[in-house]
Amino acid sequence: MEMQKMTSKQEFRPVNQDDRDDTHGDSTRLTGERESSIGVCGHILVAVSWIVFVLTLPISVWFCIKVVQEYERAVIFRLGCLLHGGAKGPGIFFILPCIDAYQKVDLRTVTFDVPPQEILSRDSVTVAVDAVVYYRITNPTISITNVEDAQRSTRLLAQTTLRNVLGTKTLQELLADRESVSFQMQSALDEATDLWGIKVERVEMKDVRLPVQLQRAMAAEAEASREAKAKVIAAEGERNASRALKEAADVLSQAPSALQLRYLQTLNMISAEKNSTIVFPLPIDLLNGFIQRDGTKL
Repeated sequence: MEMQKMTSKQEFRPVNQDDRDDTHGDSTRLTGERESSIGVCGHILVAVSWIVFVLTLPISVWFCIKVVQEYERAVIFRLGCLLHGGAKGPGIFFILPCIDAYQKVDLRTVTFDVPPQEILSRDSVTVAVDAVVYYRITNPTISITNVEDAQRSTRLLAQTTLRNVLGTKTLQELLADRESVSFQMQSALDEATDLWGIKVERVEMKDVRLPVQLQRAMAAEAEASREAKAKVIAAEGERNASRALKEAADVLSQAPSALQLRYLQTLNMISAEKNSTIVFPLPIDLLNGFIQRDGTKL
């Protein structure tokens, strides 16, 4: 069991540029050994193929000369073994009839949508998440020899990685911290696909869909929070207004003539809004005189 754990850790460790160069050099040496180990029958078949090529000139040229585009590379197999020199291209390359077979590999960045995945977050909330993955092939030889279908394997691994990574996050982290979650997914995918000659350039989460009941609950919570804040703001406004009115009453009590000016200001405001209404302010001092006379009569 300990040996299996150690080997699994070694398989998924990060690979730097020096390790990649060593891997490329080892694969080149391995192809050279395979080409030299085709045996006597293999060399005889190669000689026969050259003879057929020379005898059928110039017709054989059209079948033996191939062209790959700038963004493509050709991985050539001779009698089932990798041809020495690695992938060919871009431009023109030569193959022998009947014994050589080749596969074209596209080096351009490929984009694919990860199907929506039902994920149970760490706080037990079921959400549906879909993402976009950008990747490209950096080593055509490894992408052909180390995995049967590099693109399909990368897509299946992206789905699994999406579920594994997002399963360790809470709903709040998924909604508020998408950049760090996407970077974590990109690092995990890039580390796993490095042995396949694939570089994962970017991973982006497109949408996080919540259940309808959870959306309603979150909307009700947000509405209640806004109403509570509105009530607090209104209460603070009433408190500030009462303090201002108290201070204004203290000022008016100290200067009786200020009350008359306030009467005139109110009359000006009313006359500007409703011209048909006429208000005559009556000083309170005059009323005090009448009140005192009525009191003496009584």
